Parts: sequence; structure tokens; C-alpha cells
Amino acid sequence: MICNDKIKSVLSFLKTHEIEYEIFFHEPAFTIEECRKIECIIGAEICKNLLLTTTSGNIMYLLMLSGRKKFVTKDVSKKLGTSRLSFASADIMRSLLNTEPGSLSVTGLIFNDDKKVLLAIDRDVLNSEFVCCHPSDNSATLKIKTKDLIEKLLPSLETDPMIIDV
Repeated sequence: MICNDKIKSVLSFLKTHEIEYEIFFHEPAFTIEECRKIECIIGAEICKNLLLTTTSGNIMYLLMLSGRKKFVTKDVSKKLGTSRLSFASADIMRSLLNTEPGSLSVTGLIFNDDKKVLLAIDRDVLNSEFVCCHPSDNSATLKIKTKDLIEKLLPSLETDPMIIDV
């Protein structure tokens, strides 16, 4: 078990806001395919998380969607009512959310002090009992009740998500 400063910051935030969780430590998982093995241990699906930007780079979105769904740029862009989206760079991910590619999750919004990143959630994620995601480090996975995500975590982050059907 390696609990680095990022993980400690996330767990401290969750504790401060009375958000219950389970944490599972494992080998780093960089892709959703690698997460499938972890899902068997956790007993719940891990979300796919993408950091997207508009062509101008003025708007950033953190998109949470089911790991079993395919991401189609033009479809998601249309549902968010924006120009064609592309993936934000690793440098942008580091500077805005204090995380690395392969570790991105809703917990990165804890570090989103200037609120430059908006949250979009696929409705199917909200239909699950749990949301499973990395605590801004892909060597661990958190299991949080979806109800707590919506009623505790997002309000504590002052984040009002856009709910879309991907």
C-alpha cells in the first residue's frame, strides 16, 4: 500500500466532508481494460474519465462515462452544445487537476481551485449504486456511493454537473 500526497489529500477531503468510501490499492492501471481486472475485486464498474477541451481551449470538461461505452467526440460535443471537443494535454491535466493521464477522475476536481474545469456525467454512471474512480492516482481505486457523489462530494466542490446521455 502506497499512500502518496495526492491520495492523502483526496482521502483527507473525503473525511472532512464525511464521505464514506472504500479504497483498494493495486498495480497502476492506465487503461479501462486494465481496470476491468480491478472491477472483479471491487464488485462495481470503474468510470472512464476524459479531460476534453473546446477548439479554442477556453472551456474544459471532465467527462465521466461508463467504462463500457464508446466515446464519440462529435456526439458528446453536440450533447454539451459546444464546438468539436478534443483531448486536453497532459500538461493541462497536471496544471488544472494535479493528476496524470491514466489517473484522471472526479477527485481531480478537489484541485480545481479556479473552477476552470466543468463536469459532465453520463446518466448511466448515475444509475449505478457506486462510482468507482482513482483518487487522482492510478495505483488505487475508490468506491463511493453514487448518492454521496451527488449529495456530498459535488456540492462540497461547488460543482453542478451537466447530465448527458452518451
